[in-house]
Order: sequence, then structure tokens, then C-alpha cells
Amino acid sequence: MQMPGRIAPVNAILTRVIPVQQVVPEAVARVVRNAPLTPEKVAFAWRTAVGPAVDRATMVELRESVLYVRAKDAAWRREVERSAALIRNRLQAVLGADTIRRLEVTSK
Repeated sequence: MQMPGRIAPVNAILTRVIPVQQVVPEAVARVVRNAPLTPEKVAFAWRTAVGPAVDRATMVELRESVLYVRAKDAAWRREVERSAALIRNRLQAVLGADTIRRLEVTSK
């Protein structure tokens, strides 16, 4: 038990600290979720969900709850299709559960 006016031991404080890597993603997701749905917001959510390599290899457009993904070639199309469930879950975490019903993936 801690005496009034005394500083808590460092270990006791550190065990109650929430790591920033757990807080920041949820905070960003809340801010983005509350912003109006724009192409820029969808592009930001896409980059966040898939990472820079897949983002560079694709273009996205959201229409009527379907995210149309155009990959630069068949290999990237397959990669996105393989990861579609995970990507959709990540997008829904940022954009909201009802924003994207499915992904439609094509290649050039």
C-alpha cells in the first residue's frame, strides 16, 4: 500500500501503461471513421490496410459498398484476392463495418 504523498514505484506505473502501438491505430481509426467518406479517405484506408507495396501496385474506387481494386498485373491481382478477407476486415476497422461489403479485383 502506498503512503499519501509518496511516489509509486516505477514498476507499478509501467505495468499500467498502455503501449502507444496499441493506442494510436485505434485513435486514428476513430478519427478516420468519423470523417466524411471521400476518395482520399478510401485511399488512405487502403494504404493503411495493405501496405506500400500493394498500394503502389493497385488503384481503388468505392462504389455502392463495393471496393473495385485494379491491380497492375495478374500476380498482384492474385495476391489481393488471396488476402481479400483480411484486407476487408482491416478496411472495415478504419472505415466502418458497413462501408465495404466486398472487393472486386481485376488486373490491367
